Amino acid sequence: MIVTYGFNAVLTAKPGMGDRLVDLLLTGLDEGSPGASEHCLLYLVCRSASDPDVVQVTEGWSSEEDHHRIFAGEAAQAIVAEIDGLLAQESTYTDYVPVRGKATF
Repeated sequence: MIVTYGFNAVLTAKPGMGDRLVDLLLTGLDEGSPGASEHCLLYLVCRSASDPDVVQVTEGWSSEEDHHRIFAGEAAQAIVAEIDGLLAQESTYTDYVPVRGKATF
């Protein structure tokens, strides 16, 4: 499959909650979670080097429709609900159409 839709999200946790936010975001890779879907081709959680409470998530999906369908599901909505309680401010999202790249983990 080829990544045809993606986005980057910047999330700022409440002070001292960055570790919890990272741990929660990484559950998105667990079996049955959105990042484990065959349609999620890239799921990368990163931390700011200067502020441990700022976390970025980059996702690449087989299609925008697949992303929206999977995120409408119960598992994704449960993670989103927990994330909301950890945030100090509203997250920012940038969607994009991937052109070409490489990811090797």
